[in-house]
Amino acid sequence: MNGYHGRFLEVDLTNRTTRDLPLSEDFCKKYIGGATMAAALIYDRLSPGTDPLAPENPMVMATGPFTGSPLPMVSRYAVAGISPLTGFWGEATSGGVFPFRLKGSGWDGIVITGKADGPVYLYLAGGKAEIRDAAALWGQDTYATQKQIKEENKDDKLSVACIGAAGEKLVRYACIVNDKGRAAGRCGLGALMGSKNLKAVAAGGNLRPKPADSGKIGQLAKQAVKDINGNLVSVAFREYGTLMYTDMAMVLGDAPAKYFTKSVFAVDRVTGQALRQKYSVANYACRGCPIGCGRELVDFKPGLNVDGPEYETAMAFGPLCMNTDLDTIVEANHLCNAHGLDTISAGVCIAYAFYLYEQGVLDTQQVGMELNWGDGRVVVELVKKIVNQEGIGVLLSKGTLAMARELDRDEGEAAQVKGLEMPMHDARAFHGQALSYATGPRGACHLKGDYYNIDLGNMVLEYMILPSERMASEGKAEPAAKFQSFKDMYDALALCKFSPIQVTQLCEMLNALTGWDYDPDKLLAAGERSVNLKRAISNRLGVTRQHDGLPKICLEPLQEGASDGSRPDMDTMLKQYYSYRSWDWETGKPSKEKLIELDLTQAAQDLYGP
Repeated sequence: MNGYHGRFLEVDLTNRTTRDLPLSEDFCKKYIGGATMAAALIYDRLSPGTDPLAPENPMVMATGPFTGSPLPMVSRYAVAGISPLTGFWGEATSGGVFPFRLKGSGWDGIVITGKADGPVYLYLAGGKAEIRDAAALWGQDTYATQKQIKEENKDDKLSVACIGAAGEKLVRYACIVNDKGRAAGRCGLGALMGSKNLKAVAAGGNLRPKPADSGKIGQLAKQAVKDINGNLVSVAFREYGTLMYTDMAMVLGDAPAKYFTKSVFAVDRVTGQALRQKYSVANYACRGCPIGCGRELVDFKPGLNVDGPEYETAMAFGPLCMNTDLDTIVEANHLCNAHGLDTISAGVCIAYAFYLYEQGVLDTQQVGMELNWGDGRVVVELVKKIVNQEGIGVLLSKGTLAMARELDRDEGEAAQVKGLEMPMHDARAFHGQALSYATGPRGACHLKGDYYNIDLGNMVLEYMILPSERMASEGKAEPAAKFQSFKDMYDALALCKFSPIQVTQLCEMLNALTGWDYDPDKLLAAGERSVNLKRAISNRLGVTRQHDGLPKICLEPLQEGASDGSRPDMDTMLKQYYSYRSWDWETGKPSKEKLIELDLTQAAQDLYGP
């Protein structure tokens, strides 16, 4: 098989056994790879009603056919399972070197079940797998864990994906960190890893599947690098990272502040330019990426280099808490990287605590300190309390929905969809983005259809997904659904979301790697299959139409900024979206006919009967 090893590694941690799981070419062609292939593997191992942290629930790490190839911006992998935070479908992706090493170890991915009787780590290299003792690593932060595993194996080229204290303590939005501070951040999959007593996965090697047409792949790779380097957004990412968007976001009303109740703040203090002016900033890139959007702050403290915050993190620990102090934003980000916390969920939960304190729901005695908007030192202290599971940190570690329920608050003030906290793009500024949040496969997610990019002027001509009035709701459903399906393929192929490569080029690349005959229509159909498969998983776990919506705190019109008075018409967009998707308006399930059309016959039987 071209482009694939044709096998996953299946690991049973309870019995400490490993075996090969063969993949047929038909299976690969149907599900591509990454998060989509993970969904197919998890579907067959799913037990609705089981605690997400139960040993029998699987965790899957998966690469895609692009991973490990000469193509640029393809060092990505997906990790998936039932989300400990939401109880529904969960997935996250990360870049760096680890995806290349995982595929280079000789497998396309790993299926992990069971629970080890003590801390372990998984070592993969040269087509061989070992389950090794990790007692000495338990309690170590992610940076120390990566360093010690490399030293233990005397192999600095090993790449390690691991958890920190948050994953070990089963914090519901713990993440998995690799290559210093790269993170598979969302959905709490670090807690799933921790529940299995799996501290890390270490991967090494350079075993690459042969492409069907290596000459063609070389030509396509060269053209892609040229297109990426000539893209103006790529230049901005290289210079300022994702923080290059901050001032534009505030001008557009797209950067939420004061727990989603404001959109105007002192933006000049938290931009990419401000970061460069305040610190010595170095760039770093994922393997094979010509952009290098990653930031490293040199000597942030004497002798300590740290990963710089990206846009989502800077907004969550910054303006969302009315904090514009870069030192505390950087420190909060570093703590999350070191101990394995999703910075979006952590920042939103902390901002919610500030909001509740202002409302008089929380007091100084409960919190252990005053929560005054804009106090960056308090933001840092609350991150520490979450990591250490101390005091108010226990409540904050459960997510905003659980916080609202425990405090007997209106769930409409919990900034989340399906239990996953809202990202830092305001739904009132881009109505198509509001719809993507409401219907995305894993809950509130700005990457499962980053529709704000479309209405900023980007377009996908092959699917006629074109910019329109950003604060209008009518007519957004079909293009938003198509864009979701298309972007779901990035996490299957696997490809960085910042890649500007066009649909036709992607099909040519996939075909040159595999020898298949994908065209834009087939690729979109594969994306539609992916979205519906993940939806069917969540339906089996309890998702209904009532879960498709935005919380009141993120919908109520603001009285300032560019989105002044704007409110997405969710009913109109959802009805049109359901009609386009062929989802049942009463139940929220894909129709039986749609599932059969997409060759998801088992899902059709499970949701509707034989």
